[in-house]
Amino acid sequence: MRLLLFLAFLVVPVLEIWLLIQVGSVIGGPATVAVLIADSLLGAWIVRREGRRAWRALQEALQSGRMPNRELADGGLVLVGGALLLTPGFFTDVVGFLCVLPFTRPLMRRLGAWFFERRVKKLAAASPYANLFPPQPGADAPHGGRVVHGEVIREDRD
Repeated sequence: MRLLLFLAFLVVPVLEIWLLIQVGSVIGGPATVAVLIADSLLGAWIVRREGRRAWRALQEALQSGRMPNRELADGGLVLVGGALLLTPGFFTDVVGFLCVLPFTRPLMRRLGAWFFERRVKKLAAASPYANLFPPQPGADAPHGGRVVHGEVIREDRD
């Protein structure tokens, strides 16, 4: 994970600079700056709108008494997407829009859930306490109950 973060903090800025130079060489420097400013303004407007929607959905879920799993994930994605959209660069803007737009957010939510599920399983397996509670046979039974295989013997007492 540390290597991945190191590479991300090294590769992403280099990619952004390279992409800015490429776009600037095609459309010119002032036009590139204008596109980045317009991109940031559009992103800020979308983040504000989608942030309000996510907040409203979170409040409705809490008022109805259900666990707001999807709403919390959407709020987190809007937050991450907003931070990426405010970062100057085209690559981060594309990823930011993927996190913020309502029709691409479910895909990003599934991708995030897949990533965090793998990460939690890996951390749980590496935990020094992993062997204290080994998986029980039948632990993945329906409704969270345990399955006990056996035979029922009835003794009628008269």
